[in-house]
Amino acid sequence: QVQLVESGGGLVQPGGSLRLSCAAPEWMFPISTMGWYRQAPGKEREWVAIITEADVTNYDDSVKGRFTISKDIAKNTLNLQMNSLKPEDTAVYYCNATLDNGNIRYWGQGTQVTVAS
Repeated sequence: QVQLVESGGGLVQPGGSLRLSCAAPEWMFPISTMGWYRQAPGKEREWVAIITEADVTNYDDSVKGRFTISKDIAKNTLNLQMNSLKPEDTAVYYCNATLDNGNIRYWGQGTQVTVAS
């Protein structure tokens, strides 16, 4: 069974920073588009940032310039550096890996991020 395991969530004040990590199987990185999604209470899950097999990145406009997605191949982790956090960033954040032209998708269990003073 493929497991994606997120860590790094927590409570932070507005303007603060957090770094999320997602541990994934080594074989997944060369063949997957990997990304971070989030789901706020009462809302649908939305994508935040993705990074392709070729390390091309893309961000939702709401986080562009504040969040950075990256891979650490040596540690087999997908990371999300979140700076200048806002209350509207509060959500459960999920790690995702998409393979086979979207036909196969894996999800982590999620990690809570709360931005509040």
